[in-house]
Amino acid sequence: MSTQAIQLHVDLEVDPAKEASLLKTYTEVFRPTISRQPGFVDVALLKARKGGAWRLLISFATEEQRLAWVACDEHQVVWPRMEANLTGNRFSVVLFDVQ
Repeated sequence: MSTQAIQLHVDLEVDPAKEASLLKTYTEVFRPTISRQPGFVDVALLKARKGGAWRLLISFATEEQRLAWVACDEHQVVWPRMEANLTGNRFSVVLFDVQ
């Protein structure tokens, strides 16, 4: 079992017509739900000032705790609500170990 803190960077392809919906879903549904999970450290939704790129940053104390979050029933409810605001390839992810 890893004791290394992790940070997941999720680049989102947001439908421009659904930006307000994404923000509402993130603020009212996703953030409150993920913040209750064991090992949760932080989450942030970023929008680039130029180009309109979006990034979701998710931090957990360990990769195992992040994987437990992904597998839990609550994630199966809230993530599709976030995805409903995406388009194209939807998202890509890069996992980092926090040093």
